[in-house]
Amino acid sequence: MGNTVVVAMDGPSGSGKSSTSRGVADRLGLRYLDTGAQFRAITLWMLRHGVDVHDAAAVALRAALPVLVSGTDPLDPTITVDGADVADAIRSAEVTAAVSPVATVPAVRTHLLGLQRAIISEALLEGGIVVEGRDIGSVVWPAAAVKLYLTADPAARAARRTAENGSGSIAATEADLLRRDAIDSSRAAAPLVVPDGAVHLDTTAYGLDEVIARVVEIVEQAVASRASS
Repeated sequence: MGNTVVVAMDGPSGSGKSSTSRGVADRLGLRYLDTGAQFRAITLWMLRHGVDVHDAAAVALRAALPVLVSGTDPLDPTITVDGADVADAIRSAEVTAAVSPVATVPAVRTHLLGLQRAIISEALLEGGIVVEGRDIGSVVWPAAAVKLYLTADPAARAARRTAENGSGSIAATEADLLRRDAIDSSRAAAPLVVPDGAVHLDTTAYGLDEVIARVVEIVEQAVASRASS
């Protein structure tokens, strides 16, 4: 793109953030960062090191120990912990069940916030980045030129997540998504909220290509408006 840009993509699990973010970044030649994968990676490290994820003090004590590296290629996003590829391992049911309590620990969020801001700053030297998560526009990068908040009704979100996983019950997945919504929205540190100035997109009735096209249009309009002002 002609101007550097940060696109903040927030929303609950299963709303289409990941697929949309990668598609938009690819279309616009931007980098891509999945902050949720970072929280999952920290969680995986805690589990592998025998840390009780429900003991906030124990998690906080070790929050800065894992060495995370996030690749920002939207066509091949990678993540390693202590030099090992964990892209598949962080999607396990065990990690999914444990990530919410880890993500509520302020020390974890503070540690990752520094890492996330460093990645965004570096990406701005290359044109910009699409960053997805739950607090990007509100906490991680409030100055983002474009803020979006993606949602979908719980049934649609559960169906998408179950299809992604390739197995499982849609009803059970929906219950889990609603459980995570409640935790994410009520936590004291950086809760899930609609950021000020965000465009709210309900993706329930739309296909992925339609959502990507709409977001690309929003980003291009924002960049053009900023360039002419």
